[in-house]
Amino acid sequence: MKKQLVASQRTSLQQWVATLSLCGVMASSIAVSADACEQPSRPELPNGAEASMEAMLAGQKAVKAFQASNMEYMKCLEEQYSAAEMDAKNAKDADAKALASGDYAKSVEAYNAAVSAEEDVAGEFNVALRAYKAANK
Repeated sequence: MKKQLVASQRTSLQQWVATLSLCGVMASSIAVSADACEQPSRPELPNGAEASMEAMLAGQKAVKAFQASNMEYMKCLEEQYSAAEMDAKNAKDADAKALASGDYAKSVEAYNAAVSAEEDVAGEFNVALRAYKAANK
C-alpha cells in the first residue's frame, strides 16, 4: 500500500512539474509577443532633382534617425528570436516547440525585413543625392 501511494504521489508530482514547465514556455512566448518591438516608420525623402540644400540635409538627418531607430528595433528582434530559439530548444512537448519555433520564424523574418528596409532607405537617399548633385552642378 505504501509503495502504491509513493508511486501515485511521484506520478502526480511529475504531471505537476510537466504542467509548470509547459506554462513557463507558454509564458515566455507570450512575453515575447507582448513585449513587441516597435518598428520605425520610413523617413520622407526629398526629391533630389528639385530639393534645396536644406531639404537634402533634413533628409540626411531623417535617414540617420531612421537608421538609429532601426538598429534599436533590430536589437529588440534579436532578443526576441534568441529567446524563442531557447524556448524551442527547451520545449517539453511538440506543441510548445511549435509555438516557440513559430515565434522564432516571425522574429527572424521581421529582422530580415528591417535589414532590407535600411538598405532600401539608404539606396533611395543616395539616388536623391545623386539627382541633387546633377541638378546643382
